[in-house]
Amino acid sequence: MQTEKNLNCQARVRLSYLFDNGSYTEINSCIKENDAPASVITAFGYVNGNAVYAFSQDKSINNGAVGMAHASKIEKLYSLAAKTGAPVVGIHDSYGAFLNGTSDALAAYAKMIGSASVISGVVPQISVIAGTCAGSAAIFAASSDFIIMTDNAEFFMTPVFNNENAGSANAAAQNGIANAVCTDDKSAIEKAKAIINLLPVNNLSAVPAFEFAEPSVSTTNNFNDIINSIADADSIIELSENYGGAAFTALSTVGGSTVGIAATNKTSDKLNADDCTKLARFIRVCDAFAIPVLTIVDSEGFVNDDAISGVKSMTQLANCYAEATTAKISLIVGTAAGPAAIALASKNVSSDFTFAWDSASVSPLAPLSAVEFLWHDKLKGASDLKAKRIELAQLYKSTSASALSAAETGFIDEIILPADTRNTIVSALEFLSGKRVSKLPKKHNNIPF
Repeated sequence: MQTEKNLNCQARVRLSYLFDNGSYTEINSCIKENDAPASVITAFGYVNGNAVYAFSQDKSINNGAVGMAHASKIEKLYSLAAKTGAPVVGIHDSYGAFLNGTSDALAAYAKMIGSASVISGVVPQISVIAGTCAGSAAIFAASSDFIIMTDNAEFFMTPVFNNENAGSANAAAQNGIANAVCTDDKSAIEKAKAIINLLPVNNLSAVPAFEFAEPSVSTTNNFNDIINSIADADSIIELSENYGGAAFTALSTVGGSTVGIAATNKTSDKLNADDCTKLARFIRVCDAFAIPVLTIVDSEGFVNDDAISGVKSMTQLANCYAEATTAKISLIVGTAAGPAAIALASKNVSSDFTFAWDSASVSPLAPLSAVEFLWHDKLKGASDLKAKRIELAQLYKSTSASALSAAETGFIDEIILPADTRNTIVSALEFLSGKRVSKLPKKHNNIPF
């Protein structure tokens, strides 16, 4: 006899927000734990017409407590996703594990974390934190590709009682854990659906293609105009907006196909450790699912207030780009200097095509530093050293560090006019759509993280 279901419980309502027409099929709905239904709903259905598996923890049953039956239902879901190549959405809301003094709780969480690891990079995984997600559950949720939180959700390893903001959605966004924060369950799940819509269903599928509208924004030197003049109209989903302020990451479509856009100089012309981590993580996700990456470069390098983290962070970033085999295009719209130029715009590391605006500059040092090292004698006798340095830096950018100079040495592939940017990028993406790369056999690179 089938167990009676509470069709109005919040867990099932959340699933109805996710699946097309609110329709889905449950899996293992009769499984019990401690003489009550297991406190998680597992199901499959369609999201924007694509097959998707999902689970939603049910806090109305035993406070959503996680036990072996709970974990087994989720493990079954992940096993099906691996076999059929369909994405998984997890809706998290639980106060923690069943505690009976044995190791069952540890085994339950280990089972779920192991299941997420097995399909990481095989099918997209999205975690929606709609309530409490703490301790080992946080590790499980953070094993996904994208994390979306509601305003009132909690996400932490251990509670911090003397800090009201610790574990909040705002803190998670500022620390780069949450890719987006939404006002309520429905808007968070809508965000998850929008991301799913732009992702391939698995690592062997092509990126999705859509009908599209041309952008209405003209190309200017303004950061937002650059992004919006390249991407198809109304297609941009920015990710990790409140983390790594100088870096920008977004999924969008360009010419009707999904593209990952990574850009610098959103708020600063220098990168810090958070910016590098944000860009590196985004590149790895795009590469896992063969999503082409467009990198828009305008950076003088790394901030100079922490030299040690700079070495580690830029190494991570450069090697994420170097290891990525997806299609990669770099566009230099301002300055590309020093390690940032190598990590973000070099065809030996980060690009198949490197384009530069005619006004761009490419140099081994930030222009002001280059003046000190290369043209120091020209500063002699200057009545205003600061003004003279700026004057010489501009001269350096337009001569030795000009786009033409970089093109003559082969560092960039072509100089383009700003007005030609979108057409050039669309054409390059079309030609790179058949890119295939085989690398030396190995388990993984061993760059420190």
